[in-house]
Order: sequence, then structure tokens, then C-alpha cells
Amino acid sequence: MKVINADHVPAPLFEQIREILPGAENLWQLMNWTKTRPKQYFDPQIVAEVIVQDEFTHDVVIPFHDVFLVFDTT
Repeated sequence: MKVINADHVPAPLFEQIREILPGAENLWQLMNWTKTRPKQYFDPQIVAEVIVQDEFTHDVVIPFHDVFLVFDTT
């Protein structure tokens, strides 16, 4: 998984996020990972939004601490 700091999150927080992210290769693996994390890491709904780019590509937005993680899935 490639991790990009597109919103210029402070370096310490970005490194913390990068260290705990899974090596998920698909949306199913990503959702399973969110279920294994302590509840304080994620809002109860887990996925805030799914943005359809085209018939094969979706951006999945997940609130995490004070930022939003966006996973580009195909």
C-alpha cells in the first residue's frame, strides 16, 4: 500500500498513521482491519463516505483521529 501525505498532516501524526496502516490490497481487507482496531481510533460508522470515480474505482473515506484517511480502491 502506498501512503501519501496529501494534506500535509504533521510529520509525527503521519508517521503514526503510516506505522499502523495494514498492507490491505482490497476493500474487504481494509474493512476487516478497521474492525480489529481499538474503538477510539475510528468513528462508530467507520466509513464516512464512498466516492465513485468510475465503475471500477472508488475512494473510501474513513475518519481517523483528527484526520480523514482516503483509500483509493479499484
